[in-house]
Amino acid sequence: MKILLVNDYPVPIGGAEIQSLFLKEELRKRGHDARIFSTSAHLSTKEKGMADYQCFGTTSPFRTLLQVANPMAYWKLKRVLEEFKPDVVHVKLFLTQISPLILPLLKNTPTLYHIVWYRPICPTGIKLLPDNTPCYLTQGRVCYSRGCLPLRDWILLMLQAKLFRRWKKSFRLFVTCSEHVKKRLVEEGFEPVEVVMNGIGNIPKCVRILPTPVVSFAGRMVREKGVDVLLRAFSEVIKHIPEAKLILAGDGPKRKELEAMARQLGASGNVTFLGHIPREKLEEAFSSSWVQVIPSIWEEPFGNVALEAMARGTVVVASSAGGLKEIIEHGKTGFLVPRGNVELLKETLLYILKNPDLIEQVGKEGRRVVLERFNIESYTQQFIKLYNRLLVRE
Repeated sequence: MKILLVNDYPVPIGGAEIQSLFLKEELRKRGHDARIFSTSAHLSTKEKGMADYQCFGTTSPFRTLLQVANPMAYWKLKRVLEEFKPDVVHVKLFLTQISPLILPLLKNTPTLYHIVWYRPICPTGIKLLPDNTPCYLTQGRVCYSRGCLPLRDWILLMLQAKLFRRWKKSFRLFVTCSEHVKKRLVEEGFEPVEVVMNGIGNIPKCVRILPTPVVSFAGRMVREKGVDVLLRAFSEVIKHIPEAKLILAGDGPKRKELEAMARQLGASGNVTFLGHIPREKLEEAFSSSWVQVIPSIWEEPFGNVALEAMARGTVVVASSAGGLKEIIEHGKTGFLVPRGNVELLKETLLYILKNPDLIEQVGKEGRRVVLERFNIESYTQQFIKLYNRLLVRE
């Protein structure tokens, strides 16, 4: 089978890109010809990226225009479809570089849209209002009136949404990563929608419980990830456990603000900002972590970092919102706290850090669940079945 995977970005900078790369490799292991179509966004001049085919992409301020109409993506994809002749097209992350202009090209090829966040129903992709409460409104004028978008971006992205709705029927199937996201999509008129939860490759158990309690976080330094909530909670934790350390891996527009917050809270001596680091170095840095926190204030569609931490044998403390509730069983494979609740996050961290026996017990069960339910083999097989279903409908 020939499968074309379409993704906005050609480098593994986030969960969607990593999953696309994993899927390509796993499909090829099974004898399928899987290739990735992407853009040049985030590529340095020396990088090739993970894509087999590339069109123009940018991270400049003109990116919003490209999201509405990327003619380079249209013409490049047209040539790829003519030359490669894929049996199935699997569109994953798009609308942030590759525009809806590509959709008419796909109407004669069995195509599924793998939705891993809220971008098709929200121009910011996070369904979070400026006051940090979840948004349950249909996109439109409200995206400007509630302050989610400036006028210029609102005009352009509403045009993008209009084009997407016009050509949405080019997709014969919608797939998403959790029951939570499926519910949100169905409410907005998407059907049929299948759920395929993410899978991860084999991560060896590598937790070393050292005498110093270590808390960790991995993710982008952006508002919706809730790192400020974690810093506030941790600044209270060290009043009770002064030797505790917090390791933050990741980068983003909020990093300098968060570094300043750590200083203001008097926690900078206990907090280390690692920035964005390669996977191998992250695994090494997190091998002594007692707890990994996912303090998101938005409703995470899934939460790959939870799987990675659980596979490592680390205890996960996560916000009880979105797809995270479908991964973690509270008190058994990890712990859930209400999103944005500094006090309960502090109490949960203190409970775990003062009871190190929990780490082995909960970590072991979390790893078992990941290996059984969220392995990359099962993930790949589910997509192969969906591809075959699309071909049977031809």
